[in-house]
Amino acid sequence: MKVVVVGGGVIGAASAWSLAKRGHVVTLVEQFQPGHKSGASHGTSRIFRHAYAEDYYVGLAARAYTLWRELEIDTGTDLLTITGAVDHGVPDIVRPRIEALRRAGLAGEVLDPNEAHRRWPGMTFDTTVLHHPDAGRLHADRSVAALTAAAEKLGVRTEYGSAVREILRTEVSTDVGSFAADHVVVAAGAWTSRIASAHVSMPELVTTQEQPAHFLPILDASWPSFVHHPGAALQTEGIYGLASEDGVKIGEHGTGPVVDPDTREFTPAPEGVERLKSYARAWLPGVDVDSADPLTCLYTTTADSNFIVDRSGNLTVAAGFSGHGFKFAPAVGELVADLVDGRTLGTALFELGPRTRESAA
Repeated sequence: MKVVVVGGGVIGAASAWSLAKRGHVVTLVEQFQPGHKSGASHGTSRIFRHAYAEDYYVGLAARAYTLWRELEIDTGTDLLTITGAVDHGVPDIVRPRIEALRRAGLAGEVLDPNEAHRRWPGMTFDTTVLHHPDAGRLHADRSVAALTAAAEKLGVRTEYGSAVREILRTEVSTDVGSFAADHVVVAAGAWTSRIASAHVSMPELVTTQEQPAHFLPILDASWPSFVHHPGAALQTEGIYGLASEDGVKIGEHGTGPVVDPDTREFTPAPEGVERLKSYARAWLPGVDVDSADPLTCLYTTTADSNFIVDRSGNLTVAAGFSGHGFKFAPAVGELVADLVDGRTLGTALFELGPRTRESAA
């Protein structure tokens, strides 16, 4: 089958890889050039973890782990670094994650805040601490490049600078020409609704510009990836964090202003940076608060934070991953390939259709 995948970020590249492994003839079209910073897949670090309250996500992360390791072998690239991860904060949020890991047979231990601080002196912990040792971080830029390279090795044709103008029944029209398609996969991040909404009823996708920052560590200590959930001692927004080549990265989850991805200014918000500095001052004694180096990135999310991975006719949509989707990419690529092959996913979480507000992350 001839399949055109629209979008060369982590989800599009992973979908192309999975489809090519199943013998499809795949063309991957991307409106920007390789390594661009206009979407949601660039940078040096993304959290990898299994600690979700929903069993389906735990299993999906476990499958993704296997595939990331397969990709590393296939491409000779180091992508996934195991550092462990912690979730801490309000018990009603942390405990379901503990239980889900146990149901899946995955390692996890509960620590009190003082014991956690002794292990990781660069951090201060809140109320209930879940340590998940099989977690860590992915190198974002290398991951996208590796997925693309693995797909191309299997015969995928990649066309950069190819903004999609129209999807017709049997072809995709772009700036550089038209490509025949028996099936089209739209995995275009913040641009997905514009491309797919004429063909399928889409849940609302909201695109925001988020404001993480890197801080220089001042302790020679290990840094787990972490999620600090609000509601106990943390009375502000939840915070995620992880070590990276650029320092210790922290950010709020989905608090930025709504933007148009084509006209956003990439300018850090001073008030957002100040909130991150205040958090670091209170909870991260192992970083230099004044070293904050802000950056911007895009989130494109659904109302309930669950992804869209569903098919209508000869169109499959994969969207709404920002904030917690990067880690799942190769497993999502398999889900996309399943849909193209006519299989069902076995979950209602990712269906096209209305969403109500809640959090999967």
